[in-house]
Amino acid sequence: MYKMNLKKLRLRSTKINSKMYKKYIHCIEDLLENEKVNKMDQYPQHYFTTCLEHCLNVSFYSYIICRYIGLDYVSAARGALLHDLFLYDWRTTKLKEGKHAFRHPDIALENAMKIFDLNEIEKDSIKKHMWPLTIKPPKYYESLIVCFMDKYCATVEIVRGVFTNIKYRMKLQ
Repeated sequence: MYKMNLKKLRLRSTKINSKMYKKYIHCIEDLLENEKVNKMDQYPQHYFTTCLEHCLNVSFYSYIICRYIGLDYVSAARGALLHDLFLYDWRTTKLKEGKHAFRHPDIALENAMKIFDLNEIEKDSIKKHMWPLTIKPPKYYESLIVCFMDKYCATVEIVRGVFTNIKYRMKLQ
């Protein structure tokens, strides 16, 4: 099942060798075999990108950057893959405890901790990925990179969705 989801990983402008890609997959393979992680593919995230696709994008780019600058790239990749493990459609689900943007990092962390043993970098990456909306900034460089890659990937996914909608509407005219 997870091999199908890896095809959804959008690596448009990234040139990587297969050896590095295999090392990345090795870091997250056990997570991708989990039923709840795969369930993220059922929920839309940004336009035509599912929650799982988004998390794969954030995970891969966090892995590449952390590896390049000599940080804990395994923890960054794993934390990033789990950063949105909230398992609901945020467009239709109303939370009692507050708005989705502020609450979902805690929900994702709770869900991830029920399934996996997480280290401190992975926990911090999940909990703080919405900084500066979350008051406390990331504690680790890896968490900060996950936070920035989340913003970057979300922006790319949204812009891609907007332009796809514009192209579609122009064809209809």
